[in-house]
Formats: sequence, structure tokens, C-alpha cells
Amino acid sequence: MTELSDAATPADPPPPPQHWFADVLASDGGVVRLRPITPADAEDLQRFHAGLSDRTRYLRYFGPYPKMTPKDLFRTTHVDYHDRVGLVVELGGAIIAVGRYELLPDRAGARAAEVAFVVADGHQGRGLGSILLEHLAGAAAENGIDTFVAEVLAENKTMVTVFRDAGYQVRRSRDGSVLHLEFAIDPTEALLTVRDSRERASEARSVGNLLGPRSVAVIGATPSAGRVGGAVLANLLGAVFQGPIYPVNPNRSAVRGVPSYPTVRDIPGEVDLAVVAVPSTEIKSVLDDCMAKGVKGLLVLTAGFSETGPAGYAAERDLVDAARGHGMRVVGPSALGIANTDPAVSLNATLASVLPGRGRVGFFCQSGPLGAAILGEAAARRLGLSTFVSAGNRADVSGNDLLQYWDTDPDTDVVLLYLETFGNPRKFSRIARRVARTKPVVVVSNGRNATPLSPLERSLGRDLFAQAGIVQVDTIAEMFDCAMLLAYQPLPAGPRLAVIGNSAALEWLAVDAARGEGLTVGEPTDLGPQADPADYLTAVAAAARDPEIDALIVIFAPPVPVSIAAFAEAIRSGAEGGSKPVLTTFVAEHGIPNLLAVRGGGGIVERGSIPSFPEPERAARALGRVRRYADWRTRPISTVVRPADLDIERARELVGEWMSRAPEGDWLDDLDAVRLLACYGVHVVEFREVRDADAAEAAAEELGYPVAAKATGELWRIRPDLSGVRLDLWRPSAVRRAYDDLAELSGNEVVHIQRMATKGLGCVLRVQDDPSFGSVIAFGLSGTIIDLLGDRVYRALPLTEAEAAALIEAPRAAPLLDGRTGVPGRTVGEPVDKHALAQLAQRISALCDDLPEVRELALEPILASPQGAAILYARVRIGPEPSRFDVGPRRLA
Repeated sequence: MTELSDAATPADPPPPPQHWFADVLASDGGVVRLRPITPADAEDLQRFHAGLSDRTRYLRYFGPYPKMTPKDLFRTTHVDYHDRVGLVVELGGAIIAVGRYELLPDRAGARAAEVAFVVADGHQGRGLGSILLEHLAGAAAENGIDTFVAEVLAENKTMVTVFRDAGYQVRRSRDGSVLHLEFAIDPTEALLTVRDSRERASEARSVGNLLGPRSVAVIGATPSAGRVGGAVLANLLGAVFQGPIYPVNPNRSAVRGVPSYPTVRDIPGEVDLAVVAVPSTEIKSVLDDCMAKGVKGLLVLTAGFSETGPAGYAAERDLVDAARGHGMRVVGPSALGIANTDPAVSLNATLASVLPGRGRVGFFCQSGPLGAAILGEAAARRLGLSTFVSAGNRADVSGNDLLQYWDTDPDTDVVLLYLETFGNPRKFSRIARRVARTKPVVVVSNGRNATPLSPLERSLGRDLFAQAGIVQVDTIAEMFDCAMLLAYQPLPAGPRLAVIGNSAALEWLAVDAARGEGLTVGEPTDLGPQADPADYLTAVAAAARDPEIDALIVIFAPPVPVSIAAFAEAIRSGAEGGSKPVLTTFVAEHGIPNLLAVRGGGGIVERGSIPSFPEPERAARALGRVRRYADWRTRPISTVVRPADLDIERARELVGEWMSRAPEGDWLDDLDAVRLLACYGVHVVEFREVRDADAAEAAAEELGYPVAAKATGELWRIRPDLSGVRLDLWRPSAVRRAYDDLAELSGNEVVHIQRMATKGLGCVLRVQDDPSFGSVIAFGLSGTIIDLLGDRVYRALPLTEAEAAALIEAPRAAPLLDGRTGVPGRTVGEPVDKHALAQLAQRISALCDDLPEVRELALEPILASPQGAAILYARVRIGPEPSRFDVGPRRLA
């Protein structure tokens, strides 16, 4: 590549941008640290350069270059972080890769920069070149650079591949042995797809490294099963882990008959996973040993970190920071542990007294004690797991990481999540949508660390989970009810349910519960109390073959104590070979709520086994949730469609101007809100601000009669009694009188004179920040009754085209938009233009996605009519941009 130019080099560079520091996962799942280069890196950079092979130096510099000259070393480390940028990748404090870009001379108005990077020989093939390119492009875009240029030797196929596979549209030309590459760095859809694909692969590999270690060290191992170190060692040995186990205890030569070592450093072999079970006061020395040993991952069972307060939180962040700096991922602290039931691994690095057997369900939770109880419940229900992770404080490895892993894991069919918080809600929604297309995701979320949820919060969570295709449940019992159905039975093809049983009372309980879940149920098939196994076999087989039935609930309540095995086998045989889900309820003397009509030899629970529920209502509720998920999965995948007439550049200029005047943010005044919204094709019905009666009359003449007059100020904007509004003003005298009345009433001389809009049905669109889910958009009809009923629906941003349309259809009062009342034969008028409302939602979605400084927005009221959607009033609040780890270059949060 070309040598560095002689452009001016700052002797005293500015401080590097803090948001360019990032921990990133390499393609093999290991952590590397990326940061801006500084003058202090000169010596380390020279050492890095000297360690490169002759071949690598030749490919990078087009010839022998054994040592960097003082001039090049100075220029490489002294950059302005604007026109000239340098980034380094570190591992364990040592530089392992370097990248830079430098602005080229003027190119007919385009701002282009030459980009180059080099990776240490021992770390080539880990995707570090792609990481550097991605982050350099992000920095360049911030600095107004739109094009990258690179000069590459034609024989340097690896580097050519990095540029080609990045998702850019690369233009190539050749001059002898040198290729000239040029490409725009705008984030196209293809580029984002490549980024997400690489992120998924690296995060899945990272978790796979933790769940499939070749060796495990237990630091703090003891013989006592009553202590943390003893319990986890006993479980590892009891599960017959397939690799070496290394107890670490400075006071013992062996623990439970296994040779022990004083420290991790003394272990003769490599250590993939270190399980830490020492007091928090000893963590630092243990971490130093693990870093020196080159341990790949840490499982920290120790408590006493962020759950104890600010000092513990600081210690936790220091732990994660140091571990990542040396390439390690961390599960915990205060974790219950991790497990992998794959016979080739047989890992039980948990504190749980019971671990379920092999299955195809992946489970993630945070709380350790709760995790132990959940594992016990799963074992009792004979629900087999593929893998299990209890992340404790979730300081590093999170539910998002596990979703990425299970998405690509061929041994996992169903995902269960118990979530207390969402570290990155936008990313969670993005990943969950993708995973749920092929694997059901069942989530219990207590939200906000067990703080009681309001009805609004519950409604919001329900809507956002449904948008992502997540099966959302409220309790652990409901989670297992759905998991049993999803793990062993097919998805229902439709809502039509048959109920079969020998107890009319229980059958009707199932029917009523099913109808409450939106399922279609006719009269139950009552076999009578004297029904025998043959009767059940006949009835179940007939229903399984009936094309008008999509699912079955079968109930058995013996009038006298009998063996239920024959009935279970009859139900299983009747359903054999069918493609419809079958659920059962067995009401026996002692109750067998976890009974399965087992399919497979030797009592092995496998796909096709029929789950049993303790009550028919629970079976119906589980089926209803699964049916809604199945319906979501059949919908075509929709994309985000951005309107073509957006003036994004002008909008960003306006926001930048306002933020420079009020860095902490504030509500925009009414006219500024109108200016911002107009950049996105969102137009408020035209109005004028006036301060006296003469100006009011002039405004009315300009706008054209009839007009409305509106008082301003917080108390008068959207009063349900409309006491601050005068409508249908046709004459100058009426306008003047309205101005005088409103100015006196409100105590504010500022009054709005607005053109009268087409009469319509009042609606509301709002965007708000939610502490768990990030920015969400809400839609509903306006009015006091609607507000009291809480009839608002929510969606995460950005909206796809289908989601925008579904948002408008979702409120319970939505039939009013079609001119219907919900009562057969009664209407209230013509259908409104719902397409206009959906397009309005899409424009607001684009605005909030492009301008993260928009923290809150309200369009209220919107008058929806057959002619369109007229916005009467708009409010916008701006503020500092929140952390947006799900946009831009890849990084660990």
C-alpha cells in the first residue's frame, strides 16, 4: 500500500473520542479490545511491526520494511481523529492489529480516504481485518467521509476478500500488480446484513466456547459438598465431564481423589473454563492467575458484587474489564452455573442438586436460587434440556448471547428465558424476531427487578413480545406448560380445537378456557364415565384424522381408582402418526400432573410424546399461546420501508442547532416541532401564533375561513372539555372575540389560529422511552373513556411495513375506524383512511430511528377521516442521545 503522505501531523493530538473504545468478539468467539491509537503507542507499535513476518510486511508495504522509520512512527501515532484516524486492536495489553485511514486530496467535492490495516501473523484468520474496517468506516462516517480507497497487491487475496465480503459495492481497477479498490461506506442493507451475520456467528462461537470446554478448572474446590467449590466439583465429576478437571486449592494435593494445584498457573495443561468459587476478596489474585494462564472463559459463582451496592458494582465492572482485556468472557458473578447435556461434553458446572436429562430445550435465567428451583421443576416434568446458563448479575454474557447461540445450535429446538432486565432491548427484539421464525422463544419477564408492574407496563410488554413472535407468560408454571407442548408436539395449523373426555364438567372448563384464548371450539365429545381405553382410542383417532380439527385436548377422570397406563397408551396410539398437537389432563387419585404418554423405547421422552396438564384450563391456555405464536410464524417477513421524501440532513441540522443551545434537552416550541416533523413529511394542519386580536384576524384571513382558535400552555393543550378551543369561526368578529376570550381564560397572550380540518375520528400516536424496552411507539383512539380503559397498543421501533399496518388494526376500539360499532348491523360512518395512519406511523418510526435525540413525541389529536389523517397538534422533546450499542460497528455492550 502507499506510504504515509506529508500532510500536517499534529504534535499534540486532541483527546481520542471515548465512544471509539470497544470490546469486540473475533470470529473465533474470543474478545479483543479496539481503541484509538495515541502517541503513547509508539514503542508498542514498533514492537508489533517487528514481530510481523517478512511476508506480512511485504503484503502490507509492497516491499521489505523491517523497521518503521521515526517519521512514519510519529505520523501513525499522532493523528487528529478526524481527517486522519488510527485504531489498534489489543489482547492482554499487546497490539495485535493496526488500521488507519487518511483523507485524500479533494476529489471533485467527494470526501474520500485511503484505508489500510495489518494483523499480526498469529491472529490472522480471526476476522480482525473486518472488525477494523467496520470501525474505521464508522469513524469516517462521523467525520463526513463517504468513500474509502485502498491499494492492495493483487496477490494479497486475503485482503481483497476482506473488502469483498464486507458487504460494500467495491469498484476495482488494476495497475500492474496493484489493485485499486474504491467503495462508498454508507450503511446499506447488504452491509447491515453482513454485520449482523458476523455478530451472530462470533457471539454464538463465544457462548459455544463456554458450553463446550475441553478442560475445566475449579478454583476454590473443596471436598465438602456443602460449600460452593465442593458442590460444583461434585456435579462436574458426577456428570462425567469428558475433559480433564483441575481442582485448585493451595492447601490440598487432591480433592475428591483428583490431583489439585495451588493456582491456575500451576496446572500443566490448557484451561478453557475456570469456575471461580472463592470469596470476592480473593477474586483479583485469581483473575491475575487466569489472565497469565490464558484461560478462555470465567464462570464466577462468587457473590458480593453489584447486588451489594456501588462499590460492588465498580468491582464487578473492573472484573469484566480485565477479563475482556485478556480475551475472556464472563458468566456471572453470583451465577448458579452452566450445563451442557451433550454426551460428548457432559458438563454440569452448576450448584443445582438436580439437573434434567438430555433434551432439546435451552434455558437461560439470571437468579441463581430461582434457577435451581426451575431446574428441579424441569426434571420433575421430565422436560429435557440441551444447555442451561444462569448468568447471575449478567455482567457480561447475557440472554442476547444465548439467543445467538441457540439460533445456530442444531441440538436446541425450544428456547426458555427468565429475564429480570434487558441489557439491550433493541438488540433483543432484533435477535428474538429472527430466532422465533424457526425456534419458539418462551419468556417470563418479571421486569424492573421484581418491582410490581403497572397495567400499562404489562400491556406494553405483552405487545412488544408479541411483535417479536415471543411466547410471553407470567409465571414459571405457564412457561413449562408451553415448553412441554412446544418440545414434544407439532404446532397447531389453525384455531379449531376438539375436546374429548369422560367428565362433562371438566370438558366445559376446557371449552370455556379455550374460547377465552381465541380458539374455536364446538361441543365437546363426552365419552361418559364408563368409557374404556378402546373408546378413547377410537375418539382420538377420529379427531386426529378430521380435517376440520387442528388440535385436541383429551381429559381422563376415572370414576374409581384405576390404572391410567392403558388409557395413556390408547391416547398415544390414537394420535400416532398425526400432525396435530394433542394435550391431556389425567385426574387421578394422587394426581400425576407431569405424566407423559411416552413415545420411544425404555420410557424415553422424545418428540411425539404427549404432555399432560394438571388442569384442563392450563392445557387450553398453553395451547392458546402456542397457537398465537404459530399464527405469527406463518406471516410473511416484512421489511422496514422508508418514505422517499425525507430531508434527513436538514432534520439533523435542526436537532444539532437545538442541542447546542440546550445540551440537556427540552421540549421544542410548537413552531420548531412543526419544522422538524415537516422534514419527514409529517405536516400539522397549518396554524399561526398570534399575540393580539388584530393578528388573529389577519391570520384567519390568510389561512381562509373557517378557522379554530386555541389557547396555549400546558393546561390547555389537550383538555377533554375543549374549554381552551373555539371551533368553526367563520367571521372576523368571531375570531377577535375568540382571541380575547382565550387570552383572558388562559392568562397567555399567545393563541393559535388554525385552519379547520376535515371532521374525523380522534386518534393518538406517541413515542416514548421505556426503561426496559427502549423507544416504543403507541397508537390508540383519543378520548377520556379510551384513556381510562388503557386501550393503547405498543410496538418497538423501527416499524416494518406490516407492523405499521398491524399497529392501526390492534386497539380494541379499532372497529370504529372501519365505521363499525361492534354491534351487528350498526355503523357510525364511513371507514377512515387507515393507510394514511399507517404511513404516518412509518414516518414517525423513520424520524425516531434517524434522530436518537428525539426522546419523546406526541401527535394528538389526529383526525382520521376517509380523506386522510389531519394532525392538529404535535409535541417533541429532544435530549442527549442514549447509548445505542445496536447501531454502528459491532461491540460488546
